[in-house]
Amino acid sequence: MATLIGALSLVALLFFSSFPPAAESRGSRVRKLEEESDFFLTQKEHWFNQTLDHFSITGHRKFQQRYYEFLDHYQAPKGPVFLVVCGEESCDGIFRNYIVALAKKFGAALVSLEHRYYGKSYPFSNLTARNLQFLSSKQALFDMAVFRQYYQEHLNAKYGVGESPWFVIGLSYAGALSAWFRLKFPHLTCGSLASSAAIHMVYNFADYDLQMGRSVGTECKTVLQEITHLAEKQLQNDGNSVKNLFGASKIKDDYFLYLLADVAGSAIQDGTPDQLCSPLIDAKRNGTNLLEVYSTYIKNNFLGNYSSLDLYDPEYYKNTTPGQNSADRLWWFQLCTEFGNFQVAPKSDAIRSSRIDLRWHLNFCKNMFGSVYHKINMTNVYYGGKNISGTKIIFTNGSQDPWLGASKQTSSKDLPSYLLKCHNCAHGFDLAGCPSSASDVKEKCENAVHAVRQKIIEHMELWLSQCSA
Repeated sequence: MATLIGALSLVALLFFSSFPPAAESRGSRVRKLEEESDFFLTQKEHWFNQTLDHFSITGHRKFQQRYYEFLDHYQAPKGPVFLVVCGEESCDGIFRNYIVALAKKFGAALVSLEHRYYGKSYPFSNLTARNLQFLSSKQALFDMAVFRQYYQEHLNAKYGVGESPWFVIGLSYAGALSAWFRLKFPHLTCGSLASSAAIHMVYNFADYDLQMGRSVGTECKTVLQEITHLAEKQLQNDGNSVKNLFGASKIKDDYFLYLLADVAGSAIQDGTPDQLCSPLIDAKRNGTNLLEVYSTYIKNNFLGNYSSLDLYDPEYYKNTTPGQNSADRLWWFQLCTEFGNFQVAPKSDAIRSSRIDLRWHLNFCKNMFGSVYHKINMTNVYYGGKNISGTKIIFTNGSQDPWLGASKQTSSKDLPSYLLKCHNCAHGFDLAGCPSSASDVKEKCENAVHAVRQKIIEHMELWLSQCSA
């Protein structure tokens, strides 16, 4: 796993392109980061022929799927292979982050496969709803399985290694794929790391909003609630004036309200709640206009850094031409058809507007894709939701992450789960690390990250040794 319905969080981007962060879609922030080659270990593209429909007995169509490899730390012939899962964005290389330390420690080859349809791995020349029928997590898992076999043969031919031990690593949606791959293909991997993985699907994901409130504390939550109420009231009286204040005059009212909640969700999910809350709390105490202060924050810290108001225009999502901005439409298709977890206001103590309810989301889906079949409940049946019955899967989460309620928090010997506990421990921090913040806060974050990373290494050492025995 905030832009309309959630841009990809910074922590996820610093690991690899991955899952719904703040809310439910991807944003342009990743495009800006990807312009900096220093973020990557490698951006050298490789390609192989992938099957379009793994479940058809008659279809033989193939498409070109992009992948990357990094072998600088690989200790052939006994070194493991780490499959770094790419999620719902263009996968433009293998990121520099904690995965490098893991590769060095274990002498591992790193290989990363782009998710079908995203980036340059699209099978069709246009992204109509009909052509998106092969875009699903189930097809993506089989992509990973087929690729795993292909790449193992590649290593065999190059190094004469025989069968390597594999370990799958993912964050956010890619974290869910990592867990599900171990569940469905246990013979193809020694274990998986599922960081901030939303594996439990519901239609009304009100817990996202409730966790936002818990993460920022009572005073900031109250201010955010007041901002929502003020905006709703002014939209009724003079909608243009309040939207003009935010530079959002062209956005429809409901999408504007979505923006207000999305911004807060993004900050909390990225682990920067103080940057969000401090100016708002000061404004409330000083009697300053809250909407003016929030509009300044949004322009300087949200739109100014990585997002765009285009993501709050429904027409933006109707573009069916594959390209730089396709990920937003593609991710919405997956949400509408198999994932849901639509962020709606809880019945009480809500931060976001109650106008953005399940009906709003389902109408959005219908407007984008026609009468698509919602298989959200079946996703839990197929994978198990929080009752996933796999083994050797590590689940990690941040205590302040709004997606916490959709992940697995109960721990067992076969399915260990660890919680990073600190003031700003949010989405994917075990892999991406802590954000820049006040030194005392960052120190606590780094201590929490270090403790969980040690647990990750212990499990990986054990499971890889068992796999190689």
